[in-house]
Amino acid sequence: MELEIKKERIEKVTVLKIKGAINAHTVNEFEKTLEQCVENREYYLLIDCKELDYISSAGLGALMGVIEKIKSNNGDIKLCNTSNSVYRVFDILGFTELFEIFNSLEEGLKAFKKNG
Repeated sequence: MELEIKKERIEKVTVLKIKGAINAHTVNEFEKTLEQCVENREYYLLIDCKELDYISSAGLGALMGVIEKIKSNNGDIKLCNTSNSVYRVFDILGFTELFEIFNSLEEGLKAFKKNG
């Protein structure tokens, strides 16, 4: 399965729309995209999982690889539109404690507005 990442800027928030699966074969592309966001000083990331079919532990590792840099710049990574199966992966591994997950893109964007 292929991975497609569309990047969109909505006010100060960078939205990454993920389509497909983040696994051992596609994680490098996901990781590169996250690192580019950090390099570009895009510290408010909202990851739209509406069309994300699967995320492996490697994909979660990619998120962990940039979260410290983002938080140290007063930013955050939030997620939205996760399917039940993707949410379950986050929940089982305790990632729901680290990342806020919203039901819609609009809710995620609102949360960034509240935080500054």
